[in-house]
Amino acid sequence: MAKVTLVFAVLLVILGLVGFLGTGSEHFTALIPAWFGLALGLFGYQAMSPKERRRKLFMHINVTIGLVGFLGTLVELVRSMVSSKTVDATALLAKTAMAWLLLIYVMLCVRSFVVARRSGKV
Repeated sequence: MAKVTLVFAVLLVILGLVGFLGTGSEHFTALIPAWFGLALGLFGYQAMSPKERRRKLFMHINVTIGLVGFLGTLVELVRSMVSSKTVDATALLAKTAMAWLLLIYVMLCVRSFVVARRSGKV
């Protein structure tokens, strides 16, 4: 699951950079997905440890980062849709992509944890 984490980390960094460049490099908040990607990448790399306790710890940290990121992005998505202000299409697309990426990541992590628990590897 650590390698999957690294894939999602790269996708989030790319999303952040594309969003930042897509807004004309004016809105630094477009880099938020990149920061989440960097955090997932850092802890995902740490989770590649051969020590089981260390791997579990960092994967639990990663799924927590993913869940917090998903919930925060979801709140911002709802807020921007309800807002009476004009919504930037690039920002809305980036928020939607980040929410989907993190939701899929969290679901894959939970599935992996359940499978590990049922197989007795825990």
